[in-house]
Amino acid sequence: MKWIVPIVMVCGLSVAVPASAQLGGLSNAIKKGQQAKDTVDALTISDAEEKQIGSDISVQLRNKYGVVQDKAVTKYVTLVGTVLAQASSRPNLDWTFIVLDTDGVNAFAAPGGFVHITRGALALIQDESQLADVLGHEISHVTEKHTINAIKKEKAVSTAASASRNQLLQEAAKAGYSMVLENKYDRNQEKDADRLGVTLANKAGYSPNGLAAFLTNLETRDKDLKEPSGLFASHPDMKDRIDTLGKLVTAQKLSSTAIVAARYHASVSYKPAAVGSIGAYTPPASSSGSKFGLSGMNALGNEKASNQTIASAGSRGVNADVDAPGGPNKSIVVVTVTAAEVTEFKKGISG
Repeated sequence: MKWIVPIVMVCGLSVAVPASAQLGGLSNAIKKGQQAKDTVDALTISDAEEKQIGSDISVQLRNKYGVVQDKAVTKYVTLVGTVLAQASSRPNLDWTFIVLDTDGVNAFAAPGGFVHITRGALALIQDESQLADVLGHEISHVTEKHTINAIKKEKAVSTAASASRNQLLQEAAKAGYSMVLENKYDRNQEKDADRLGVTLANKAGYSPNGLAAFLTNLETRDKDLKEPSGLFASHPDMKDRIDTLGKLVTAQKLSSTAIVAARYHASVSYKPAAVGSIGAYTPPASSSGSKFGLSGMNALGNEKASNQTIASAGSRGVNADVDAPGGPNKSIVVVTVTAAEVTEFKKGISG
């Protein structure tokens, strides 16, 4: 007897979706896509807006630390910075170099071409190649738009993207000041700035070993602190950083040799202050100058520190150099360097 096995065919049933529902889903998708595009467009910051954000951050830094009013020192730093900036990927920015009036050892790059270095850093630096490498690092933060790109990721900034343009830029400037002041760059951004900075200095004829030499001096100076302080405090481990720089110089065959120590010491005569002698920072009174009205904004992080010395502050987690007191004069020092002066200055980058 033959068994007949029934074969059951299972057919998929297609369910008709009303046209109105299909159009509704398409409409929602288009709406969401437009909203995403609007957010991206709102977070697209023009060069002019980048400069204004950087200018506003610079006002805050000058209000905090004051500005060295020595035109000769400012012009010297500007000449070194200009040589590097002209060889960078953004030579046409209106670059501004500012010496902040504090014993704290630090440097800050604000978007749009505002590069700051402290009197304390100049005191610790030992030759022009070290200055060039430090400025090259800061210039590279600007050319790569590290601060601008980080700002766009801030929740307050992305939220403000749906509000007025002025509110967006105001939030961007607030976020940017915090990032620049506290060196909130990620590890990859720091490595990029190191690599590009020493490569830029080498291109100009300076020894690419200047940054590692300066960081070694800084490490020795800070050996008794329990917490990292000031310049590159939040960056990768110092020893790892110095080793990486050495490997980079070898791998990239960076071979420029100019140190230019004599010209540096003829131009800069500051003496470094012992880290334990730098008093903690007291916030200045509100002052004008910020386009976005940030001059009177609340202190950030450790700016509320007491007047105890940094030696004891280090054990409390206060950032010694960031919290260092500044000078009374907040006015920017305007200097002009001509093409002829830059050309003549370059001739001294030798040996």
